Amino acid sequence: MEPVSFTSILTQFPSSPLWGWHFIVPAIVAKQFIKGKDRRVVCTINDKVTLHCALMPNKDSCFIMLNQQIQKKLQTPINSEITVSLIKDESEYGMPMPEEFREVLDQDPDADKYFHALTAGKQRSLIYIISKVKNTDSRIRKSLAIADHITANRGSIDYKLLNEALKEYNKM
Repeated sequence: MEPVSFTSILTQFPSSPLWGWHFIVPAIVAKQFIKGKDRRVVCTINDKVTLHCALMPNKDSCFIMLNQQIQKKLQTPINSEITVSLIKDESEYGMPMPEEFREVLDQDPDADKYFHALTAGKQRSLIYIISKVKNTDSRIRKSLAIADHITANRGSIDYKLLNEALKEYNKM
């Protein structure tokens, strides 16, 4: 599928502590990318920032949320016009798999089995925890902590315990 480009306005949900900056994706554009429950796309904004994300439903259209990290990279004020390019996300996990985590899963069949039994959203959450770190050694430690956690808990995730494990592994 070819990329689809359009312009939108960077806006903010009024007085919502949970929902922040976002932009509307016109329904005619969004429909081209939604296949059943799959709403994953790769989005490029102002030819500056590229992110893997989901089209979130909103009445007659969809929107894409932007976290603070993306907002800072964009350096674009609220209510500004932005140029957006979307392409269908064909990646296995809806985002790039860190090579460190791939290696850990390749070496630990139990962790691999439990990881792949998780929902796609939980898989992405764990991948994101690892991916947001720039340092290779830290990504390795996070990968090991997550693999140990899902193995010890037989594929279930207790985020409080996982955070404690991540802190312990960071001390190594």
